[in-house]
Amino acid sequence: MGLDFSQIDPMFILKGVVVTLEFTVMSTVFGFILGTLLSIIKVSKFAPLRWFGIAYTSVFRGTPLLVQVSLAYFAVPQLTGYDIPALQAGVITFSLNSAAYVSEVIRAGILAVPAGQRDAALSLGVPYRKMMRDIILPQAVKNILPALVNESIALLKDSSLVSVITANDLMRRAEITMSNTYRYFEPLILIAAIYYVIVMFLTWLGLRLERRLRKSD
Repeated sequence: MGLDFSQIDPMFILKGVVVTLEFTVMSTVFGFILGTLLSIIKVSKFAPLRWFGIAYTSVFRGTPLLVQVSLAYFAVPQLTGYDIPALQAGVITFSLNSAAYVSEVIRAGILAVPAGQRDAALSLGVPYRKMMRDIILPQAVKNILPALVNESIALLKDSSLVSVITANDLMRRAEITMSNTYRYFEPLILIAAIYYVIVMFLTWLGLRLERRLRKSD
């Protein structure tokens, strides 16, 4: 009865921070890149591309993330014979899933940019790709930065799901500790505190970046 941290190895659990951050950073970067491309597809005048973007978003937002992770890790070896590593399966799944949400955020940011800027650029002969890259997307990203930070934080918290495919993240190391010591409260409260500190840091970083961008206006 009572609390007993003497049986808990904090260094063993803390090693999971590296895996959790590695997973979160890679998923955020790839998700942002894919989401940007998907958002451009969604505002395209070419109907088949728009339909693809809508269908993609519908599938990844309409199915549970845990099911998607399980499909990537358990079904890929069955269908292809490739024994996909847990971290790789998690990063691919979370990147594809995040892209669906990020694309909607960026699409909203693109549509929020005054149409006159788009019309003016096209009337001056600026190619569509250059206009999107140099004029529209920079303004869109600046407007939606808080939403992008929130998506990164959501990815960090959802990363605990990769523990079900044996990736050695924080949650998985807490589960191993619980099975070895039969202590449950201590490992769970420890990783909760670690997640909280990381989330607060990301929130502070996002606010700092947002202020800096506002000053540059």
